[in-house]
Amino acid sequence: MWFKKNITVPVEVSARHCHLSKKDLEALFGVGYELKKARQLTQPSDFACQETVDLKVNGKNLTIRIVGSLREQTQVEISLTDAILLGAKPPIRLSGDLKNSSPMALQGPKGAIDLAEGLIVAKRHIHCATNEAARLGLKNGANVKVAVTGERPIVFEDVIVRVREDYTLCVHLDTDEGNAAGINKTGEGLLIIK
Repeated sequence: MWFKKNITVPVEVSARHCHLSKKDLEALFGVGYELKKARQLTQPSDFACQETVDLKVNGKNLTIRIVGSLREQTQVEISLTDAILLGAKPPIRLSGDLKNSSPMALQGPKGAIDLAEGLIVAKRHIHCATNEAARLGLKNGANVKVAVTGERPIVFEDVIVRVREDYTLCVHLDTDEGNAAGINKTGEGLLIIK
């Protein structure tokens, strides 16, 4: 029996975006440049920036919103549909798992960079604060399912639990997954735990 508890969780669609390292930010926007916050995102450490960059792969371009704060390594998260458009084959990975991921180039207003890795399709996951994870019986790295009801009901399998002290409970899907479930930007799902 899969249903351990009837736990309703918020679901967000995470559109294509870019996380930059300080070095790459300065190469693209100039030395000493600081990102300008457009709006706070659900996770306390994340905010949508006013700035965008152009992702260049195989001679094709996509405009990508930057999400702060700065990271140790630059990464771009796109959907499989974006990858098809670009003729790219990025691996499906959790954010930060960039070893041997796809190459790409980024263009900003002050410069361009070529990166040997950093392009991924983000693996579906659920953010969960440490105390909430303990209450729900979830462990970092655990694999759960999330059922979305509505006009396009679907069960997402292989949703990876990510636990950190400052996280806010929320499932993150990419735009392809959100469209499949009929979720525009936000919705809700039922957490299914073994």
